[in-house]
Formats: sequence, structure tokens, C-alpha cells
Amino acid sequence: MKLFKKPKSKFYWYDFTVRGRRYRASTQETKSVRALQVASLKLASVMERTDSLPTKPAVLEEFGDRFLDWVKDGRLEEKTRKFYRNGWRLLRSTFVATLRVDQITGDCAEQLKFPGSAANANCALRTLRRMLHKAEEWKVIGHAPKIKMMKEHGRHLRLDDEAEKKLMTGALACSWRPRTRELFRDIVILMRDTGMRNERELFRMRIENLDWQNRVIFVPDSKTAEGRRLVPMSGRVFEILQSRCDSRQEGWVFPSTRSASGHLRSICNLFRKARNKAGLPKELVLYCARHDYGTRVLMRTGNLAAVMRTMGHRDVKTAMHYQHPELETVRAALDYRPPTTETAA
Repeated sequence: MKLFKKPKSKFYWYDFTVRGRRYRASTQETKSVRALQVASLKLASVMERTDSLPTKPAVLEEFGDRFLDWVKDGRLEEKTRKFYRNGWRLLRSTFVATLRVDQITGDCAEQLKFPGSAANANCALRTLRRMLHKAEEWKVIGHAPKIKMMKEHGRHLRLDDEAEKKLMTGALACSWRPRTRELFRDIVILMRDTGMRNERELFRMRIENLDWQNRVIFVPDSKTAEGRRLVPMSGRVFEILQSRCDSRQEGWVFPSTRSASGHLRSICNLFRKARNKAGLPKELVLYCARHDYGTRVLMRTGNLAAVMRTMGHRDVKTAMHYQHPELETVRAALDYRPPTTETAA
């Protein structure tokens, strides 16, 4: 450990290296004895967080097994577990999987290439960042490097009236049973007319949370605290839910015997098949219906607060991500001229 004074500084500085990481800072002390005490305490603090008998860290591929065990047993949401498993699947096919954990740097992460969109790449990068922070926590490495995410562009497509019609036409072209086709139609309409999150809210809807008299849906659990809310039923939502629930008084609105949870989990495969038959872009996903809901409600009410409450948003910035104003609406506003009154000469 080195103790020294910088030019034009009245304080002593310390400088030492532990397991490849350098520690250099001011002791804020002007007397050498006090400065040595401060530096010694700092060194002891650093040493407590490191292994006294350091071993060579494992390569990322070997460390991945320990990470997946933590993902499996940790207190994580099921969607988070799925996210990290997918991220590790993407990372395993890259060169960083063969590197030791302590050799992975931010520059290494910037060289990684992944198929698909920026969101897909960020799934892998966020998983790598989490893995390295767990390696630091488990004292496998001294310090986790900074991992920069790729810039993502928000969804620009809406599942509007035209897209809904094309999807229904595409569904008719699929060789589905009538019951499957009806389920697909109901989910698309409910997504468009409620703006609910599909996996976390819509598929977990229970009959006990439907208020038929006031025509509202209570969402008891969601992504955020603001997600616990009341959602109004439109006319066709009311009809669909009444038909679905029939005489049942409790239970899942969309029960499923194939799922361990007892309710529907996804219709991604159905949506992809109908979308392909309809010739719609692959960027159009079921969640785009939520964007359409936010845009339509704000355009027709002009009440952003109401949009935020019914969609479960906590701030305006988030709510505005769901706004896709029609160009024709903007053009009409630009071309509008107030009527003039002619006065008699």
C-alpha cells in the first residue's frame, strides 16, 4: 500500500490493488498517522469482501449452471425466470460463454451480436449484467463491469379496427376448431377494448372480480401498484364476458387444463398463424392492442388522467409511450380555419 501527497493537496492519498482492481483516493487527513489508519481501514474493508485464497474464476458457461439454479430457486416472478433463461440461451452461443467471468468487460459486451430486434439483444445483455453482479455478490469477481444496453425503439404499430378485421379473416383461413377461433376472437376484442396487460391481467381474470351491475373489471394484481384498478366494460366486452362466464359464479374466466396455473397463459402461436395468414407485419403483436386502446381513449376523451388510471400508469411519460396520434387528425388541426363573420358595409 502506498501513501503519498499530491501536488497542491494538503491531504494524504492511498493507492493499493486487490485482485486486479485498483483503489486510489484521498484519506481527507493531513497527518500521516491518521492517514495511515484511514488507508488501513479501507484496505481491511476491501479484503473482507474478497476470498483470502482466491481461485481462478470459472468460465461463463460453467458459471451459468449456478446462475440458473439461482433463477430456479430465487424469489423471482415466473416471467422474470423465463426472461433470464431466454437471455442465457442467447448468450451461450456467443464467444463470451468461453471467457472466464473475470475476463468479461464492457467492451466484450459491446461486441456481442444477436438476431432479431434490439429488445432481443437487451434480453441477453440484461441477463449478462445480472450474472456478473451475482458473480460479484458471490465473490467470484471483485467488481462487475458496466454493461450498456442497446437503444430500443418503442412499438409503432396499433392493433386498430383494420388490423382486427384482417386478423379475423386470417383466423378463418386457419384450420382451427370453432372453439379455438372463438377464443382468439374474444381475446383480441378484450385486449382492444380493455387495454389490459395480456399475461399479467387479462389471462388471470377471475369471475369474482367482474362487477356486472356497474360494468367494471377489478384488476387485483399487476405490474405496478397503479395497476390495481377498475377497468370499464364496453358493450362487446360485457357480452363476451357474460357468454364466457355463463352461470359460473367463480373461477378463471379463461380456464385451461393444460396449464399448471389453471388458466390460459398465452395465445402467441395462434396470433402468429392468424397474422401470417392476414399478411400483417411480424412487428404486430397482441400487446399492440394496448397501444391502440391508449390512443383511442385519449383521442375521444382528451382526458389523459382517465387514460392513465384505466391503463395503470404511474406517470405521464410512460402513458405517452402508448400514444400514436393519427396523422389525419394532426393534418385536420393544421388545416382548420375558424369561420369568419361578414359585417355589413
